[in-house]
Amino acid sequence: MSIPSNPKNSIRSLFLGGILPLIVFTLIEEKFGTYWGLIAGMFFGIGEVIYEKITQKKVATFTWVGNGLLLAMGAISIFTNEGIWFKLQPALIEIFMAALLIGSSLWNRPFLLMVAKKQNTLAQIPEALRPILEKQFSGFNFRMGLFFLAHTILAVWVALYGSTRAWALLKGVGLTVSLIIYMGIEILFLRAKMKKEALKIRSAAPPEQT
Repeated sequence: MSIPSNPKNSIRSLFLGGILPLIVFTLIEEKFGTYWGLIAGMFFGIGEVIYEKITQKKVATFTWVGNGLLLAMGAISIFTNEGIWFKLQPALIEIFMAALLIGSSLWNRPFLLMVAKKQNTLAQIPEALRPILEKQFSGFNFRMGLFFLAHTILAVWVALYGSTRAWALLKGVGLTVSLIIYMGIEILFLRAKMKKEALKIRSAAPPEQT
């Protein structure tokens, strides 16, 4: 499994990429119906890929994945005359992330820990604290997978039974806000844990000779 060369840009593309086409779909669908909403959403999905190619000289993998799913599900929706397939696109990305994170934890190769090592993040941590941080990253990786799994279930439910506006709100704002809150809690917990372990190591160290 290859690690993205720039995880920050990849994550940004995953969570922010595709929002404009979904907003366009929502607005057009409410005024002119599902068919034209799908056409407009797919058009802006293609435009987003072209814009990223022009401005950044390349298209991030997650942008290809997100908009590729958007176009595929949009085409199926037009063929079947059912907008539900287009609405399921966000859930497909989230279940992919859930499978990636949970699966890598079960295989004892946590994806987030692999990314941290790839970026030499752990090199900045004192050697005595690295095993503890690796253990925390491994647990965080699994919990993040559960987060995406729970959000996938919610996204499918809203797509099937909620309004178009509720669905767009969940995709465009709900995931981002809930992820920021969850990440904030995880970071606070990690900082407290690492501070506690650092104090233990410091207190166990022999006193310096004067």
